[in-house]
Amino acid sequence: MRRSQSLSPLAKSPGVYQLWLDLPKQTLLTVGKLGTFDFPPGVYVYTGSVLGGLEQRLARHQRRRKKMHWHIDYLLRHARIVRITTRVTRRRLECSWNARTLRLAGARVVAPRFGSSDCDCSTHLVYLRQRKYGHL
Repeated sequence: MRRSQSLSPLAKSPGVYQLWLDLPKQTLLTVGKLGTFDFPPGVYVYTGSVLGGLEQRLARHQRRRKKMHWHIDYLLRHARIVRITTRVTRRRLECSWNARTLRLAGARVVAPRFGSSDCDCSTHLVYLRQRKYGHL
């Protein structure tokens, strides 16, 4: 008997994604070796990419119990995902999506180098302050 396979186009696809997060309360958080940061309550947008298995990566982000591996894993213990935006692509769009998010009104960096240890971006986690969920 064959194992059932996902019919989703995201199953093994490479791509870029954004996790829109709601952090309900002020949180002092140590993020692995990156350091300790004071995260104010509100909306955050985390931009990431994956070379294969976009569906698997997003499912991992949504799991509550997991080994802490990426910076975002630490924040996801306290914030909830309220929206996910994806694009299936082989192009490396992570930094351009992140730059566009940083240009949104009220956007600022709370945790420098968060999620951006493999590029020149200041961060891949953008704090938007307000608690409403717009789109790019």
